[in-house]
Amino acid sequence: MTVTDNELDAHGQQFREDGFTVVRGLFGYGEVDRLCAEFAALHAAGPVPGHFEPSASADPLRRYPRVMQPHEINGLALRVLLDARLRNILETLLGEEVLAAQSMFYFKPPGARGQALHQDNFYLRVEPGTCVAAWVACDVIDRDNGGLEVVPGTHRMDLFCPEEADAGLSFAREYVPPPVGLEVVPVDMAPGDVLFFNGSLVHGSQPNGTADRFRRSFIGHYVGRSTERIGHYYRTLSMSGEQVPLAESEGAGPCGTEFARHGPH
Repeated sequence: MTVTDNELDAHGQQFREDGFTVVRGLFGYGEVDRLCAEFAALHAAGPVPGHFEPSASADPLRRYPRVMQPHEINGLALRVLLDARLRNILETLLGEEVLAAQSMFYFKPPGARGQALHQDNFYLRVEPGTCVAAWVACDVIDRDNGGLEVVPGTHRMDLFCPEEADAGLSFAREYVPPPVGLEVVPVDMAPGDVLFFNGSLVHGSQPNGTADRFRRSFIGHYVGRSTERIGHYYRTLSMSGEQVPLAESEGAGPCGTEFARHGPH
């Protein structure tokens, strides 16, 4: 799908006002089907140490763990991360050239826990500025199967020091309660829709409460070319695929200490 200049302006305005915007149908159903088939084959082939290590377990998230940095081991994942359609929108939202910092693929099978409300830049630690996520829906995604929830307005706020999450509902330890006066808003999506959101936006997801529906998604995180420092885990690329090393963020994190490193959502 091609996004017109008027549509880009509208998405940019919503992103500035609310901290997020959804571009409907940016990827076609055929593209999403190929992406899902690629990750189904990856899962069937077994573990790739450092990226993806499924195991026999009663925990659905151990049987179907997220794939970390799949663009480093899979050509299709790399092409999606660097897709020109994403680049066009991201440059509008950030107002400058963008760099890709991370990719992930989530299976989120039936019964899987969600991730408590959090902020991505707590993990990426982009300085100066923040990151932006491009969250590609690969299934029909709604409240039943653990779709994303966002707290509009929090993108204008600093990073919050998180509380500890309920381990029965969230696979990650960090939890940021919604600030007083702001509401959690669910974001329902169709395959091929892309949710773009600011790294300071508080967001998360509930468990997948369905018996037979996955909630698959491909996520890229991006930063502006003016970024000087980023967390130690992230290896930035230009949108043409060349490595662009950045200095590592210093210190113990925005709250003086960090919980165990899980990575955003």
